[in-house]
Amino acid sequence: MKTFNHLKQFPQSCFVSVILLIVFTNINLAQRTDALVTFANNGAPENVILTWKEDPATTQAVTWRTNDSVKTGYAEIALADAAPNFWESSEQFEAVTESLETENGLKFYHSVNFTGLKPNTLYAYRVGTDKHWSEWFQFRTASEGHEPFSFIYFGDAQNNILSLWSRAIRSAYSEAPKAKFMVHAGDLINHANSDTEWREWFDAGDWIHAMVPSIPTPGNHEYAKNDEGNRVINYHWRPQFTLPENGIEGLEESVYFIDYQDLRIISLNSNERKEEQAVWLEKVLSGNTKKWTVITYHHPLYSAATGRDNEEQRGLWKPLFDKYKVDIALQGHDHAYARGRNLSSGMNVKDEGGTMYVVSVSGPKMYKVNEVRWMDRAAENTQLFQIISIENDTLHYKAITVTGEIYDAFDLVKQENGPNKLIELLPPDTPERIFDSKD
Repeated sequence: MKTFNHLKQFPQSCFVSVILLIVFTNINLAQRTDALVTFANNGAPENVILTWKEDPATTQAVTWRTNDSVKTGYAEIALADAAPNFWESSEQFEAVTESLETENGLKFYHSVNFTGLKPNTLYAYRVGTDKHWSEWFQFRTASEGHEPFSFIYFGDAQNNILSLWSRAIRSAYSEAPKAKFMVHAGDLINHANSDTEWREWFDAGDWIHAMVPSIPTPGNHEYAKNDEGNRVINYHWRPQFTLPENGIEGLEESVYFIDYQDLRIISLNSNERKEEQAVWLEKVLSGNTKKWTVITYHHPLYSAATGRDNEEQRGLWKPLFDKYKVDIALQGHDHAYARGRNLSSGMNVKDEGGTMYVVSVSGPKMYKVNEVRWMDRAAENTQLFQIISIENDTLHYKAITVTGEIYDAFDLVKQENGPNKLIELLPPDTPERIFDSKD
C-alpha cells in the first residue's frame, strides 16, 4: 500500500465548511459563498468518479474514497436491465487501495478497472463494502464503430466551486445528458492540496461524476511547492483519478491519450517538461489513425486575457499541431472566452485552415479579454460550458452560458483535400459580452 503525505499545507486548508470571500481579478466583482462541504465519517463511499485507464469500448475505471475505517474496498458490476433484480448476476472485484493524509484526516482511495466489457453496452455498478454500499450507477461503453457522440468541455472551475461552479456542471448535464465524457482543462480547484476544495469539486458534480467519465488535465493550481521548494502535482491527483499511463515517465496520468471511437483525445501537461512532451506528442500524432484529433492542456497557445502569453510553449507545440492537422485545442487558464483559427505568423495574421483554438472558463473568477484580437469570438465575465459532437465528417461545437443561452456555435467539416471547412452558425452581428472596466 502506498501512502501519500502532505509536504506543504496551505493556510486555507484550515477551512472546515465556509469560504468567506474571493475577489476576482480584473473584474469589479466579489462573491460570498455559504456552501457547506460534507464528509463521510462512517466509512461510506464518497468522491465516486468514472475515468478510463484503457480502451473505453471494453473497460471502465472507477475511483472512490472512504475514511480510515475502510482499508479494503470492492466494486460490483452487472449488465443493466429494467428488472430490479439485475444485481443478482453481478460480479465483485477487490479494489486497489492507497492512503492519503489530508487536513480532514486520513483517507483511503480505492480504484477498480473493469475489463472485458462488451462495446456499446449499458452496465450498472456500485462501490463500497458489506456495511456501506453506494447506490447503483450506470454507464455505457463506447462503440467499436462510428456512432455519433457528444462530450462536454469545461474551462477552469477553480473558485467558489460548490457555490457557483456547481451550476456549470449541472447545467451542462441538463443540456447534454447523453454526453459520453467530460473534459476538464485544468485548475479544477484553487489550492492544490486543499482536501476541502477537492471535496467541493466532487460535491458540485455529485452523481454526474459517477455516471459520465472525466478526462482531466492539470493546471497550475494543481501544483504546489514541496518541502524542497519544487513545484509538484498535488497529492490528490493520482489517488483520485485512474487514468492512462501511456505518456511520459514521471508524468503518468497527466500526459496521456485516449481513443474514443473516431476520436483521439490527448492530454498535455503545460506546467513542466514541455520539450519532452513535444517529442512524445509527435510520436502520438504520427501514429494516429483516428479521423478527429483533440488536444487539451491548461496554458493557452494564444491567450484570451490581456498581458499573458506562452511564447515558448507555442514554439514547441504549435508546429506539431500544424504538421499533423490537429482539429481543435481545448484550453483554460485565462478566465475569459476566446475562439479562433490557427495563426500562421504573428498575432494578427490568420490561416484559413488549421487548428481551432478555444479558451473557456466555467467558474466565477474572471479576467478582461485580450486587447489583441486574434479570436473570432470572445466573452468576459461569463460562465460557460461547451458541448462538442462528432458525427462522421462533422464536428459540431456549441458554447453555452450557465443560464442556457448559446453564445458561440460552429461546425468543422472534413474535406477530402485541404483543411477543415469552418461553418459559422451565429449571425455575424451577434453581440459579444465585452464590458468596459467600470462595468
